[in-house]
Amino acid sequence: MTRLWGGRFEGQPDARFFEWQKSLPHDVELLAADVTGSVAWTKALAGAGVLSADEARRLSEALQALFQRAQEDPGSCAGTEAEDVHSLVEGELVKAVGDLAKRLHTGRSRNDQVATDLKLHLRELLVVLDERLRDLQVLLVDLAARTADLPLPGYTHMQRAQPITAGHHALAYVEMLERDRTRVQDCSLRAGTCPLGSGALAGTAYRVDREQLARDLGFVGPTRNSLDAVSDRDHLAEALFACSLISVHLSRLAEDWIFFSTHEAGFLELSDAIATGSSLMPQKKNPDGFELLRGKCGRAIGELTGLLATLKGLPMAYDRDLQEDKQALSLGIHPVIEQVEIAMILVRNVRYREDRCRAAAGKGGMNATDLADLLVQSGVPFRTAHERAGAVVLAALQHGCEIQELSQGLLADLVPELARLDLSEELSVESVLARRDGIGGTAPARVRAEVERWQEAIVAELAEDPAFDQDEDEDDER
Repeated sequence: MTRLWGGRFEGQPDARFFEWQKSLPHDVELLAADVTGSVAWTKALAGAGVLSADEARRLSEALQALFQRAQEDPGSCAGTEAEDVHSLVEGELVKAVGDLAKRLHTGRSRNDQVATDLKLHLRELLVVLDERLRDLQVLLVDLAARTADLPLPGYTHMQRAQPITAGHHALAYVEMLERDRTRVQDCSLRAGTCPLGSGALAGTAYRVDREQLARDLGFVGPTRNSLDAVSDRDHLAEALFACSLISVHLSRLAEDWIFFSTHEAGFLELSDAIATGSSLMPQKKNPDGFELLRGKCGRAIGELTGLLATLKGLPMAYDRDLQEDKQALSLGIHPVIEQVEIAMILVRNVRYREDRCRAAAGKGGMNATDLADLLVQSGVPFRTAHERAGAVVLAALQHGCEIQELSQGLLADLVPELARLDLSEELSVESVLARRDGIGGTAPARVRAEVERWQEAIVAELAEDPAFDQDEDEDDER
């Protein structure tokens, strides 16, 4: 039984208890981070005079070989009796280099070790999440470009309100995702200090250069208080909050498009690639992908709530309760990355039904606000104009038609100030949309300008991304 403790114990732990308290099934995900941190620690110990240069080299090589073996054969870690990833690594090192492996843990604790592993791995996941969010933005911007001038009913209170464009609707989610990305990036920045060298809670007694150690691991610097360093999980809570909000935004998109794809709305058509049928009703085409995207949001919120509940009453410094944080990675962050990836598939497989969208955008009195605005332009105070426009709406309802379809005589009686205007033109969907051309508006010209702005921003970002291969991308386009 591989343990990193036990000298003061006379008996063995209960087998059932030992299995129950093991964290390896969850923290084995930290193997790469643990090896990375351990390699840096060997260098730090050599710098402090604890290890010779040759000993540090042998340990580093053995650590890297262990990780390489685990990558090539993931099953090599199966069946181990190690209770956590740290004891797994040390046990494998003992097999490789003998007693030298037992010197690696000098001056450090599993407390600062796991805090460092968690930050290293979390930052890698946040990079992946940020990239996936950017990729989803690209798809939504492309959708907005194709639908910049497509009228679509806009809703408040789930009631038709004013016409918008489908492109404007897509860009709303691009904006949400941009805020999500800034939260992810901010979280990564605040996870940028290195806990290694904090020991169990009081710091290390060895003259380790923590500034250099932090640089070696890609951190901006060391943590400044050992008590806080080993117990801090703010970065994980922040990441889970960011993931929860990402999931909420995806859920809102799913809800919109579920409604848009209903027979009653009929604005959106789902390809067969992202829909399922009914086991009983042959005619059904269900938006299961969007419903699952909406449903999984509850789990993301639950993981955040669970971690906060775990943290709320913990005394300083490290407590075993924090072992539960590893599951937050597998249950709170990985699924949201997957949700973003699935959302990309969904976006690629929807198509707006332009005829239905245009027809619906011209119905329901959604141009009533513009009628009031026209009255204001003729000199009528807005509150009065609002009331009189409401009277025109009532008349249209009573006659079973749209505002602009009322007879010229009736319109002349209700809004004589506008008698010289062609209201069928002034209140058309195209005119209503075109007026909203200010920053943030839904006018097709404004949407196209916003699309161009986003495209330029994304191209500039990709040009700075060393992982982006421009030539390969161009080949894909061809």
